[in-house]
Amino acid sequence: MSRRCELSGKGVISGNHVSHAHNKTRRRFLPNLQVVSLISESLDKIFKLRLATSTIRTIEKCGGLDDYLLSRKEKNLTEEAVRIKKAIKLAKSLPLDS
Repeated sequence: MSRRCELSGKGVISGNHVSHAHNKTRRRFLPNLQVVSLISESLDKIFKLRLATSTIRTIEKCGGLDDYLLSRKEKNLTEEAVRIKKAIKLAKSLPLDS
């Protein structure tokens, strides 16, 4: 399993450890990934995703998974996120049964 956020695509980046003597050695910066269960209101379904904590905070700020995905451009989302977004769009476009 790769160290990548399933919605935003945030992943591992590389950089340098810099000592007090200014010696530089390579290192990796890992994203803070957490496994969370998010509910889609329009699909009435629970998605278990591996997300970065920054993405979780952004989802809460936007008002939920549906609003987060609909507010993002598809080029900035992963394949899994685009699939969920299309399902949400389809569910919202259908009229509700009375």
